[in-house]
Amino acid sequence: MDRNIGILTAGGDSPGLNAAIRGIGKAAHRTYGMNVIGFRDGFRGLMQNRTIRLDGSTLSGILTAGGTILGTSRDKPHKMPVGGRTMDMTDLMVENYHANHLDALVCLGGGGTQKNALHLAKAGLRVLTLPKTIDNDVAMTDVTFGYDTALTIATETIDRLHSTAHSHHRIVVVEVMGHNAGWLALGSGLAGGADVILIPEIRYDLERVAQAVIERRQAGSTFSIIAVSEGALSREQADNLDKWKTRRKNAGNEYELRKATLKLEQARQEQAEHTHRLARKLEDLTRLESRVTILGHVQRGGVPSPGDRVLATRLGSACARYIDEGIHGVMVAARGEGTEPVPLEEVAGRRKTVPLDHPWVRSARSLGIGFGD
Repeated sequence: MDRNIGILTAGGDSPGLNAAIRGIGKAAHRTYGMNVIGFRDGFRGLMQNRTIRLDGSTLSGILTAGGTILGTSRDKPHKMPVGGRTMDMTDLMVENYHANHLDALVCLGGGGTQKNALHLAKAGLRVLTLPKTIDNDVAMTDVTFGYDTALTIATETIDRLHSTAHSHHRIVVVEVMGHNAGWLALGSGLAGGADVILIPEIRYDLERVAQAVIERRQAGSTFSIIAVSEGALSREQADNLDKWKTRRKNAGNEYELRKATLKLEQARQEQAEHTHRLARKLEDLTRLESRVTILGHVQRGGVPSPGDRVLATRLGSACARYIDEGIHGVMVAARGEGTEPVPLEEVAGRRKTVPLDHPWVRSARSLGIGFGD
């Protein structure tokens, strides 16, 4: 009897998704004789039963392509916008899974995708996932595909900014992605020779950051490079957010709840502009001209690095093997040079952040790189 598997990509796009699709599809078809289909635009495509056959011709030539040939979305099975309403479309997804006679569904994505995949597994589907995100914050895996490419792009940017910072005696503040985890800023800052690295895991003191810049100038350095995660917070910002989160949680009436919610939203909006404010304040404190470079989505785009292609391919081929062995309800995690199937219950709802004693942090501190703490 023919065996059939489905693949979808969900959440933000990331380098290596097409390599992973290719790894799963080719291994499943050539080694294990499985038929493979893809669902368009993440979980929405599964809900609408929009499919594409992933055969040899479809998978040919996509190893080096950025993005995802399947398209993606951030829709959730149990909170799907449909006709102006938010609905639970889980039952329809289960129905479409069986209508396509699937033996397994593979979901490629980050932290949110792991939770959504677990939701479908609890609904009775045989689900496996692969860890994807440039933030490298998926729990229970050594690394996620997409991270290496983004790290390379961020590092090359810092490399290029050294010359202009040196020529004009400036502070250059480089914002990279990483709302809740600082792996990208930490790695690129360390590899690119940043002088200060600000990450979400370490609350910074603005005056200490300024002092680090002033001390460099006093030592003869006329410029400074500061690598900043988009989710980095000063102690003041963090205290303000924590205060209004607590007040909202403990609100005794509707007025207090609305006020706390409004204040919390204002604090989050201010956080979204924190890099520009940081640069302006550093300019005032140090009397050095400051410039901001925000990489944004360029970190996700373009050709995936060789490292991400290899990682995505070996995770994808291992996934096909696990399906052949009847394993499901797991994420295919990277372990050294191998892989390990980790139960989705151990992954979903968890985040891998930078430990304060991580070797990269210790190395940075030993080189005199400041964290603003």
